[in-house]
Amino acid sequence: MYSRDEMKSHKTDFWEGFALYCEVQPYLYAHKKWLLYDTKIKGVELKFDVFRYGASVMIEVNHKSEEQRLAMYEKLTWYKESIEKEFEEPLQWNISCLRDSGQQVSRVILSREGLDFHKRTSWGDYYAFMAQNMFRLETNFLAIVEFIRE
Repeated sequence: MYSRDEMKSHKTDFWEGFALYCEVQPYLYAHKKWLLYDTKIKGVELKFDVFRYGASVMIEVNHKSEEQRLAMYEKLTWYKESIEKEFEEPLQWNISCLRDSGQQVSRVILSREGLDFHKRTSWGDYYAFMAQNMFRLETNFLAIVEFIRE
């Protein structure tokens, strides 16, 4: 369908469009940049995932030590109610997921399907889902981060 260069350009256009979308959202005016990899907790990241027919926002626990990964995931479960606050639907809690690279990770994830990445007319729906839900996830994560760092 797309050549490698066309797909690369398509993805670049998507992420540039997402940045522009975020710049004009009133609830993000004071928000300078997404937390993502800068959680200050080793092996814990907030991530966006965009795929052909949908998108996800997540907290991913990807510590190389399985023992430490599971311990951090357990700490997150202690604060499940706080993490899920203000979400319209419950988040998916997966203690063990396999990345494409083969690495075992744990995830707290919210996904939306029924979109089409190849249709630029769907991008507004991607952007709205990603920005609103990552903002909620990041806000809720920051409220508990000091407790799970211990």
